[in-house]
Amino acid sequence: MTVPDSPIAGTIWGLLPSLDADGATQMTLDRWMLAAVGENGLPPALLRFYTWTAPTLSLGRHQRQGPASLPAGVALVRRPSGGAAVLHGGDLCYALALAAPPRGRRRSYAATSQWLQQAMGRLDHRLQPGSAPQTAGPHCFATATVADLLDEGGDKRIGSAQLWSRGRLLQHGSIQLDPPMALWRQLFGETPGAPPPWPITAAALAEHLTAAATDDLFGCQPLVLPLPNSDASGRAAMLRAIEASEKPMG
Repeated sequence: MTVPDSPIAGTIWGLLPSLDADGATQMTLDRWMLAAVGENGLPPALLRFYTWTAPTLSLGRHQRQGPASLPAGVALVRRPSGGAAVLHGGDLCYALALAAPPRGRRRSYAATSQWLQQAMGRLDHRLQPGSAPQTAGPHCFATATVADLLDEGGDKRIGSAQLWSRGRLLQHGSIQLDPPMALWRQLFGETPGAPPPWPITAAALAEHLTAAATDDLFGCQPLVLPLPNSDASGRAAMLRAIEASEKPMG
């Protein structure tokens, strides 16, 4: 294996199992990754992929409020990261936590998105970062900042957002595979862009992206880790870790 052109090449990393779950569970796990990475014997980098058990609208942490009403069967959750609303349910999501990330928003996005570009390039789909100064549209996929990846036709294919805490970084994102057209129209008053050009399942794409993270991001094999306990005591431990990480320093 060659050493990848990545500022975090050689970092020991842990791969958590893929999970299909509700939005509250997924966002709690993402926040736990940020709180726990590099702590208590965990490696300084963590990665996982996940899908949603039901259509869910996630709001960025700075959005003031959600829609006045939601279509039947659509859940609502708030992300720990910024950005605009994302409709989940036909997508694959990833979460990457780093204890010692590259410093600076633009540099960190470049480092943590390059492996996604390389992975999709191997599927013959070339992606490039967006250039909008900020997310200002009605939903995440309406505009593309440097955090996001567009195809050659200008359609946004991967939307990502970050949360920094105590020098650590959580970056998570949504890769649209089969967006629910009717719900998209109900929520946003428009249809998604051109259908994604990759006929691949979420499970197969997660496997492909894991291989790309091994080759292009870290340059080493992952430690295969279990998910944190989901029983009452495990949930309490996760919440304690999250609360500790969110306390101000100094």
